Amino acid sequence: MGNSYAGQLKTTRFEEVLHNSIEASLRSNSLVPRPIFSQLYLEAEQQLSALEGGSRVDNEEEEEEGDGGLEQNCPPNPYQMHPPPEGCCTTDGFCQAGKDLRLVSISSEPIDIPAGFLLVGAKSPSLPDHLLVCAVDKRFLPDDNGHNALLGFSGNCVGCGKKGFCYFTEFSNHINLKLTTQPKKQKHLKYYLVRNAQGALTKGPLICWKGSEFRSRQASMGACSSSLFPPLDSSGPLAPFPGEPGPGTAPSAPLGAPQAGPASDHPTLTAALGPAVFNGKDSPKHQPLVKNRLSAVPRPSALGILSNSGPPKKRHKGWSPESPSASDGGYPQGGGNRAKHESAGVTCMPQVGLVGPASVTFPVVASGEPVSVPDNLLKICKAKPVIFKGHGNFPYLCGNLNDVVVSPLLYTCYQNSQSISRAYEQYGASTIQPISEEMQLLLTVYYLVQLAADQVPLMEDLEQIFLRSWRESHLTEIRQYQQAPPQPFPPVPGAVAPVTSAQLPWLAGLAASSCNDSVHIIECTYSLAEGLSEMFRLLIEGKLAKTNYVVIICACRSAAIDSCIAVTGKYQARILSESLLTPAEYQKEVNYELVTGKVDSLGAFFSTLCPEGDIDILLDKFHQENQGLVSSSLTASSVTKSASLDVSGAPACTSYHLEPHRIRPFQLAVAQKLLSHVCSIADSSTQNLDLGSFEKVDFLICIPPSEVTYQQTLFHVWHSGVLLELGLEKEHVTRQRVEQYVLKLDAEAQTKFKSFLQNSFQNPHTLFVLIHDHAHWDLVSAVHNLYSQSDPSVGLVDRLLNCKEVKEAPNIVTLHVTSFPYALQTQHTLVSPYNEIHWPASYSDGVDLYPENKKYFGLSEFIESTLSGHSLPLLRYDSSFEAMVTALGKRFPRLHSAVIRTFVLVQHYAAAMMAVSGLSQMKNYTSVETLEITQNLINSPKQCPCGHGLMVLLRVPCSPLAAVAYERLAHVRARLALEEHFEIILGNPTSGITIGKHFLKQLKVWQNIEDAEWRPQTYLELEGLPCILIFSGMDPHGESLPRSLRYCDLRLINSSCLVRTALEQELGLAAYFVSSEAPLEKGARTEALESDAEKLSSTDNEDEELVTEGSTSEKRSPVKRERSRSHDSASSSLSSKASSSAPCGESSAGPSQVERARSPPSCGPSEEARAPGERQRLRAAGGSPSVISRHSPGLTSQPDPSLKSGQRIQVSAPSASSSGSASSLALPAAGPLVLQASQCSMTKACRQPPVVFLPKLVYDMVTSTDGSGLPKAASLLPSHSVMWASSFRPLLSKTMTSTEQSLYYRQWTVPRPGHMDYGNRAEGRVDGFHPRRLLLSGPPQIGKTGAYLQFLSILSRMLIRLTEVDVYDEEEININLREDSDWHYLQLSDPWPDLELFKKLPFDYIIHDPKYEDASLICSHHQSVKSEDRGTHRKPEDLYVRRQTARMRLSKFAAYNTYHHCEQCHQYMGFHPRYQLYESTLHAFAFSYSMLGEEIQLHFIIPKSKEHHFVFSQPGGQLESMRLPLVTDKSHEYIKSPTFTPTTGRHEHGLFNLYHAMDGASHLHVLVVKEYEMAIYKKYWPNHIMLVLPSIFNSAGVGAAHFLIKELSYHNLELERNRQEELGIKPQDIWPFIVISDDSCVMWNVVDIDSGGERSREFSWSERNVSLKHIMQHIEASPNITHYALIGMRKWSSKTGSREVREPFSRCHVHDFIVLNVDLTQNVQYNQNRFMCDDVDFNLRVHSAGLLLCRFNRFSVMKKQIAVGGHRSFHITSKVSDSPMAVVPAQYICAPDSKHTFLAAPAQLLLEKFLQHHSHRFFPLSLKNLGHPVLSVDCYLNLGSQISVCYVSSRPHSLNISCSDFVFSGLLLYLCDSFVGASFLKKFHFLKGATLCVICQDRNSLRQTVVRLELEDEWQFRLRDEFQTANAKEDRPLFFLTGRHI
Repeated sequence: MGNSYAGQLKTTRFEEVLHNSIEASLRSNSLVPRPIFSQLYLEAEQQLSALEGGSRVDNEEEEEEGDGGLEQNCPPNPYQMHPPPEGCCTTDGFCQAGKDLRLVSISSEPIDIPAGFLLVGAKSPSLPDHLLVCAVDKRFLPDDNGHNALLGFSGNCVGCGKKGFCYFTEFSNHINLKLTTQPKKQKHLKYYLVRNAQGALTKGPLICWKGSEFRSRQASMGACSSSLFPPLDSSGPLAPFPGEPGPGTAPSAPLGAPQAGPASDHPTLTAALGPAVFNGKDSPKHQPLVKNRLSAVPRPSALGILSNSGPPKKRHKGWSPESPSASDGGYPQGGGNRAKHESAGVTCMPQVGLVGPASVTFPVVASGEPVSVPDNLLKICKAKPVIFKGHGNFPYLCGNLNDVVVSPLLYTCYQNSQSISRAYEQYGASTIQPISEEMQLLLTVYYLVQLAADQVPLMEDLEQIFLRSWRESHLTEIRQYQQAPPQPFPPVPGAVAPVTSAQLPWLAGLAASSCNDSVHIIECTYSLAEGLSEMFRLLIEGKLAKTNYVVIICACRSAAIDSCIAVTGKYQARILSESLLTPAEYQKEVNYELVTGKVDSLGAFFSTLCPEGDIDILLDKFHQENQGLVSSSLTASSVTKSASLDVSGAPACTSYHLEPHRIRPFQLAVAQKLLSHVCSIADSSTQNLDLGSFEKVDFLICIPPSEVTYQQTLFHVWHSGVLLELGLEKEHVTRQRVEQYVLKLDAEAQTKFKSFLQNSFQNPHTLFVLIHDHAHWDLVSAVHNLYSQSDPSVGLVDRLLNCKEVKEAPNIVTLHVTSFPYALQTQHTLVSPYNEIHWPASYSDGVDLYPENKKYFGLSEFIESTLSGHSLPLLRYDSSFEAMVTALGKRFPRLHSAVIRTFVLVQHYAAAMMAVSGLSQMKNYTSVETLEITQNLINSPKQCPCGHGLMVLLRVPCSPLAAVAYERLAHVRARLALEEHFEIILGNPTSGITIGKHFLKQLKVWQNIEDAEWRPQTYLELEGLPCILIFSGMDPHGESLPRSLRYCDLRLINSSCLVRTALEQELGLAAYFVSSEAPLEKGARTEALESDAEKLSSTDNEDEELVTEGSTSEKRSPVKRERSRSHDSASSSLSSKASSSAPCGESSAGPSQVERARSPPSCGPSEEARAPGERQRLRAAGGSPSVISRHSPGLTSQPDPSLKSGQRIQVSAPSASSSGSASSLALPAAGPLVLQASQCSMTKACRQPPVVFLPKLVYDMVTSTDGSGLPKAASLLPSHSVMWASSFRPLLSKTMTSTEQSLYYRQWTVPRPGHMDYGNRAEGRVDGFHPRRLLLSGPPQIGKTGAYLQFLSILSRMLIRLTEVDVYDEEEININLREDSDWHYLQLSDPWPDLELFKKLPFDYIIHDPKYEDASLICSHHQSVKSEDRGTHRKPEDLYVRRQTARMRLSKFAAYNTYHHCEQCHQYMGFHPRYQLYESTLHAFAFSYSMLGEEIQLHFIIPKSKEHHFVFSQPGGQLESMRLPLVTDKSHEYIKSPTFTPTTGRHEHGLFNLYHAMDGASHLHVLVVKEYEMAIYKKYWPNHIMLVLPSIFNSAGVGAAHFLIKELSYHNLELERNRQEELGIKPQDIWPFIVISDDSCVMWNVVDIDSGGERSREFSWSERNVSLKHIMQHIEASPNITHYALIGMRKWSSKTGSREVREPFSRCHVHDFIVLNVDLTQNVQYNQNRFMCDDVDFNLRVHSAGLLLCRFNRFSVMKKQIAVGGHRSFHITSKVSDSPMAVVPAQYICAPDSKHTFLAAPAQLLLEKFLQHHSHRFFPLSLKNLGHPVLSVDCYLNLGSQISVCYVSSRPHSLNISCSDFVFSGLLLYLCDSFVGASFLKKFHFLKGATLCVICQDRNSLRQTVVRLELEDEWQFRLRDEFQTANAKEDRPLFFLTGRHI
């Protein structure tokens, strides 16, 4: 099977190939590593035959050796081809020697064929129309009936004449068949070739490969097909190989156990194993397998044929080497074996070959005579021996093959453990040797010797032993090479002192000598055949009765040893052989045994046990005797109880209460983690999720096809309120509406899912969350599966959740939720490790992270309870039950142990019920544990006034057995007249819950349900119902159990399926929330009482107690009762003390006593325990408390011991002795007295988790730990559907977090071919992960449903929040300082200002913008009066912290930042898919400006798409100007004014996307950025025009940007006027306006006024959001607009009153968003040095120049609060020290020449900040002196809110306020120019002591200014009054001089 290849060159890097080669050799069982260079050729694409398989209905597979059948069922593994030899011919139709083999070419050529050979035609998949001619020995071809073909192959090449091909694999490679599946002669040799009359070769008859045997097998196969999947999983044993297909994965399983899966895995697989792997030598064994399989099923025809004992006629598949039997997938027993083989084979296979490519290199040739298996072997041995092939050749087996099982698992294990050293050899590490075969065998013997009698060998243990041994022998080399490779695991060399083959038998014998013959060594001289014959002889003679393992060694061959190991111990052989069955085969086998009546013998046996004859006779007798009596006495109590219930006044049980649904802190934390992961997907640069484009959330929850889980999920969704919160439903959601959001993955799922997909397609602005709950359940691939086309239920999850539509939909996020994520954490997973969310640990470093009032009790807590120091272990096993099962297993070797265990357990329950009902003699026929359970079950309702009882969960995975158990227990209950004491419920995944009328009535009363139609639909609604729940189904599907669950009886779980997921899933049923309020029992209870009780109990008489039930119970003293219960494990109270108190109350106590006993404390919050956070209250209207959504079913509290006390009692005596598990209980408890606290079983429920009974094998597995303290169970193969990537993997460690475990599994496991991730070959590369897929994992029943529903709620809230922004919402300030004179523009309805009217309005100097609340007030002549009216002031540091904001929903006209990407604005933003990132060009633009004294060079970055806005000297030439429209243009298609937005530090957050704000209208928008930020802005805004400021402005403030914008715009206006003048356009017609907008303007509003009349005082108004386009076009259309210098609008505030909007226009300051006339303001400049208040300064200059400022009061702009960038990006720090210590404003100035620390900040900024905070140092008289402001000449500087200033302009003809009536308290001269003269200053009057501050660029100009202005005439200066800003010289500090007025 191995040398096929395909010839293209691989493009991988050499190192990768090297790495792959290492891995391949690790995974393969071939002895020689594949050469690296040949690997550089592409391996043939591994198409799965499955793909073709679906279509090929012709059942070709059937033809294949028995595999056929299997094959169809199982997804094949792609066949791994080996590369062809270098330089050979690889052309289709030619052999490797280059000779033509096509029939059409050589039909007329003479062909020489040896005698005994025939010419046949082979079909090549790559040449469908040709046949290739081959010569084949006819002995290996079938006769006309399809029979008698020898196994194997012998053929010659007719092209080149090469002879002697002994393997069809080798031959198929030679003739270039290039197969993608296992080469099989049956499949590829199709026709005989015959010569026609003309002598030409032609196609003759079909070769008849299908004998009747195959047909019959085929038929049966149909049945098996279903097994396909399960087998896959089961394949565990193989797991060790990474590459394996899926076969034997369960390495962990008992040796063979895991195997089961494999077999079914793929028939092919099997086949491969068989034949391929073993090259036919084992085939005989094979047959036996087949037989067994068959035997189980009634398929006589097949049976007869297959069982023939001669050597098999064909190479079969699963067979040891090729064991024939393996082929059938479906038969339970045989199948099992088959499976084993298969799996083994598979295991060995290299990577992925379904079939067994590896086998090619496996020289297992059957040697010598076949070994005959004795006929009556099973009868004599009482178990089928399991033979593990070891090293070397394995002989054929023939004869009674049904009675042995052959498995290649051990062979695979040996191969794997030799593989790692090969990896090192490729690095030249030739010194490292693998463990020798002798050493392997010796270590195996040592391992077997130390196994206890009740232990089963595990392959995983053996692998670890080999690994440790190899490591120890090669530590130094390993260290040396471990650093080199990219190889995750350590190497494996051979032992230091080699063991020779001659020494081996002796050393093995020595090792085995100490074990009391449990390991027997047989040494052969010639071949293994003699050793096997010897073993069979010893078995038949009974000489191996005490032997569990026989090791057969043949060390005669010079080169190597042959070996095999037979497991003959009855217990071990049974477990191993059963473990090789897949789940489907297991079910089939059990069904078969039930249907054929094989189990009747068991029943007959049981009836002989009872001393008085058959149990049924006893029951009938009891029934007749007690008919009258029982009903009265037994039911008396329950009757009175129920009666009391019905009466409203009846006593109510306080323990039964439903807790309201609420989210626990843990759930909230997990929901937030989920949300943050979704956000991080959205934030990544991959643009896989655009959260900004979604408006709402919708969801669909997919769950396994379990009716109970479905109803439970509906409840959770309904009660979580998530539908209302997401706005998916209006009030009063009905059940039917909720059903739309939960999808049961059954036959009808596809239709519902299609509508979900359609919905997601039609609503691109809704984010759909597809939640896959219980995600580990069905991972079967729909593609790599032969049956997927014919059977729609196969691979349903894969077909739906992994369909192309889901993967590609940009608005679907998939969330897998599971407690067992391991199968989704493989090398091929689709979920990125960054998208995994693990349930957080409750403690971190001893700190309780999420304090809760309940403690989760899961697997680790259950295990802890078994350690010493705990009063009662909660995990127990039942030794007497196990002993009986083992004994019966020996008596009935042909029955599956699941059948035996079920019958025994049912028998025990029946006997216990009889014992409790008074037939005390029956207590000897049950076990203490079962008796305890039954007592507590029957007696618990008597201890509660309402009759609440406890639930016993009886887990019977196999549905037919569950039905048997149900019928039997129901029958016994009826005969004992216990129908009204407890219910028996058969829980089947496919159906709902059925309970009797009596119990239904009780539940309704307890839960206050009026609805006559009501029926419980979830197990949670059975809260408090005394019942046995028989829970069937191969896997639990996430059903939650109520808190009244007290016992979890898992004694029947399939103990052979040792896979981590399966085990944890079963144990997860018991997970529970326990109330963490400490004391278990707060009821009255004294120590004295307790001790008395103990004494009393000790005297009890066991027998009497036993009879609790009948009249006895009435007589019995409470004390007695108590005592018994004391030991029963049932009470299992957490601490014996606590429980004791409760137990006391027995039915014996009189009612009054009972009432008293029921003390309130007992009820506490306990109840809630069960409902972990799941939406507990199921029933909306307090109706069904039962529903409590306790998440953790397992938790169900143990009913309180107390209640059981009575029942227990009976048990108690025995229980004490019981397997220890129960006895420990011993809660002597305060006997009856204690009655008080413990009446109702519900009381303790919340404080005690259930008791769990396990099979001994599982108990040992769970409670034993490895070296790191990790439970053994955790190191098992994680799931049936995956396998280990290598046996040389490190062990999991106890300290690993969930994340580390995930990474471990991602590195060390690979999916089997049937796994849905199998085709995802990305192997951990990032591009292999699906970007919108998340995985949430957490322990079972901990509240994951509640967490993900909460996640949906907060995700929805966040999306709404994403469509909202915080905008500043502050009232205008200083409104009261206005005077009501004639200040108003009274034409209220004017749409535009009337120029003449407007000119008459006075200018309002006062600043009203709330952001200047802390700025100096500007005095005008009006204000002297109202000087005290300023509002309260914030402290300076509160500025920006406390500014008020309001949350606003973004309208469709908002401006957006870079996070918004909707389809409409993709092109606008430059991310349109059809374009490359927009190309843009850089253009320099220079103009001279006299004030700066130099030419200014600006740069424009202009995207190609925006070049039409500019004029160039020629295309691509010099930039000449920016086009400007005409004043006369009336078009509504565009905005005339170019918009400039200065910005810094806000490349992501600035609102530069004006597409929607402009309503799509054409507009010119320029971002003005600093040079050092150019690149980042260009990256985020590739399609925006940038104006880059010169580098000298890198540290400048906003004033510089405003200054340059205005100057550039004026310069451009001049250029445009000149350009257009040549076109005949008048200069005054060129549009002179620009817009200067802040980068935080987000929305614009307009006020609509409805006034009663022109002058009326009454009017109403409303505000609405409009586009910026609407506002700009309105403003641009104003008449006489060119007469206005500045136009602005209000800042929006929710507090705006009618007063502010009454007048449509004001003449006042404008801010934030201004329309600037650059023509009129030509001579008014912004101050380029300013950082703050530069707009106020500019407004004052414009007004003083006599120009008009107009504010449109009916337009407003909303400003978004942006926390980054802007003026906040300036941080003032010290220039020297590196410490980022804050520098306070007082340090911003210093004396000149001082040693003050210099600051790294512009001088101007230091000046402005200093004056803002400390100007009172310069102007002490001005503080809070509004009547005497500071005179500020030609500038406005903010001197802080407590000082007012008066602005005057020194320019001739400027407008100034009349200052004649002002006496100033100070004078501020800031960089004054030549317009300020001495005469100008003499006009103003100052207070005596007023202060002066002169600010200049340097000390020189400071002195010149003092002299020029003759300041010394009126002002006195001192040397020490000179200051400078704290800048170093090179930073050009500003200097000030202060003085006092004389």
